[in-house]
Amino acid sequence: MHRDASPRRYLMCPPAHFRVTYSINPWMDPAKPVDLRLALTQWEDLRDRYLSLGHTVELLEPQPGLPDMVFAANGATVVDGRVLGARFAYPERIAEAALHRAWFLDHGFTDVKEPDHVNEGEGDFAVTASYLLAGRGFRSSPLSHPEAQEFFGRPVIGLDLVDPRYYHLDTALSVLDEAADEVVYYPGAFSPGSQAVLRRLFPNALLAGEQDAAALGLNAVSDGRHVLLPQAAVGLFDPLRDRGYEPIGMDLSELLKGGGSVKCCTQELRPAPAATR
Repeated sequence: MHRDASPRRYLMCPPAHFRVTYSINPWMDPAKPVDLRLALTQWEDLRDRYLSLGHTVELLEPQPGLPDMVFAANGATVVDGRVLGARFAYPERIAEAALHRAWFLDHGFTDVKEPDHVNEGEGDFAVTASYLLAGRGFRSSPLSHPEAQEFFGRPVIGLDLVDPRYYHLDTALSVLDEAADEVVYYPGAFSPGSQAVLRRLFPNALLAGEQDAAALGLNAVSDGRHVLLPQAAVGLFDPLRDRGYEPIGMDLSELLKGGGSVKCCTQELRPAPAATR
């Protein structure tokens, strides 16, 4: 099957102040030192790969004292040019939300909503043509789901996460082809009921095994053809190729110490439909 890539616009934040001094997910261990120079090199490799594929990368200025800003996907969700900001669950990250909202207001986005309920942006929201998939269980509040549905006017499908290693939806599920509602996910991260919902909505989904999920292989970004994912998720490469995708392995091992990889570093800026711009 031939797959076509479409140009994307991403928001990223350099890991200038990245470190692990606290633990708010099972991946974070303050006893493990972070090589900041290597983290920056790995992040730059990801940014440069997006640019080489024809995508646009916008930059959010990192701030001292906010080491997790590199995980820019968590700061907002953008659909049809409308921005639903984040409200973080842990005090260590709360200040990030206002910085994201300020960036959008400074860069021409006029419909920017400060949320009433806890949501961590694209950490727990995944966009397909038909649905807004919404994770809950560890970070985002279930009350954020109807808030997002009212704001975006898209049906929101709540999915319960049950394994603390997969504390955000974007660690357990990735959208491969937004227009075709094609996803890949790890069933073991979800409750039995949510697994049943996923089977019903996405009967042809690609299923990841435990080893690839544990390498954060689902924390991936697809442009409809190229799928950038952690290079350690080797079991996903051939199944992706079999479906016509081109997997590209990335080494973000230093950022993995903070519980994030490709997708966590990448917020997608989805434009408004052409007819309404």
